[in-house]
Amino acid sequence: MDELEKNMESILDLEVSNTPEGGCTTRKDQLRDVSEDRDKDYEYTRGQLYTLIDQGGEAVRGALEVAQESGHPRAFEVATNAMKQVADMTDKLADLHKKMKDLDEEQKGPSKVTNNAMFVGSTSELQKMLKQMGGGKR
Repeated sequence: MDELEKNMESILDLEVSNTPEGGCTTRKDQLRDVSEDRDKDYEYTRGQLYTLIDQGGEAVRGALEVAQESGHPRAFEVATNAMKQVADMTDKLADLHKKMKDLDEEQKGPSKVTNNAMFVGSTSELQKMLKQMGGGKR
């Protein structure tokens, strides 16, 4: 260890390790399964949306009450804007479910596709084709 490293250790109160490059952990070692995080994030987001929708509903009721008591056009405008916000949040909740469903389908892989083949031709043509495919064996 040279003098600069010793000085840096004492200044920064660190210990320098002389491990070779191969001894370091790689980025791949640091990666973890994100499916658990995805599920936690889904539950958290879903809970937050439910809370916001509930609070928005209360706000709409309060704004409607104020609007009806005052009869002021601005109060009605505020109430209708609050209704729109609550409707947008319910759409976001539905979108969240759709996104999770799409992610689940993506993880499962492509679905099996069954294609039905149809032969158009006479019976003798079908027999000839089958003989050719089977190598003429019976």
